[in-house]
Amino acid sequence: MNSLFQSEPINFHLPDAAIVYYPAFFDKEEADSIYAELVDKIPWQQDEIRVFGKIHPQPRLTALFGNQGKAYSYSNIKMQPHPWNLLLQKIKSKIESVSDTDFTTVLLNYYRDGRDSNGWHADNEKELGTNPIIASVSFGAERTFQLKHNTDKDQKKSIVLEHGSLLLMKGTTQHFWKHQIPKTTKPTGPRINLTFRVIK
Repeated sequence: MNSLFQSEPINFHLPDAAIVYYPAFFDKEEADSIYAELVDKIPWQQDEIRVFGKIHPQPRLTALFGNQGKAYSYSNIKMQPHPWNLLLQKIKSKIESVSDTDFTTVLLNYYRDGRDSNGWHADNEKELGTNPIIASVSFGAERTFQLKHNTDKDQKKSIVLEHGSLLLMKGTTQHFWKHQIPKTTKPTGPRINLTFRVIK
């Protein structure tokens, strides 16, 4: 994997947040190859979630990889990690080179089309500790990533996450902001997103 990313990082100057975007962290050829391997090799699953007392299939496919014994829980779902494979280790190593963080875990999300989504939430589970750093890489179709401040309703931001891009969320971002990938009625191809994190 190339040691240098393809374009300059963009710092979003938002209150109570530290967010950096690398538009072409992986070049197109490499991103295409990674995407194809993720579709083919990851043991995707669809969990059920409870919303307002009703059980629904989660509107995307997921998988968890990471260090042994580092389970991850969110939305009343507890996932046990698969052991790291070579591809995910290579992606992790490249992200660690710019984030100065040793990640223990990656949650993978497979958005099959515009109907798949991820509602408003923060990555603030207790096992992530205080001020967690979240590294999010995207492959496949572009989707809009929306942010909103918890208390200042005027503070909102939308970022189009491109094929091969990296988004780093650091500092107090998860304490003061929520984010989502909304549904879209526009014809949209599939997208795979990997969010690397540190489970304490």
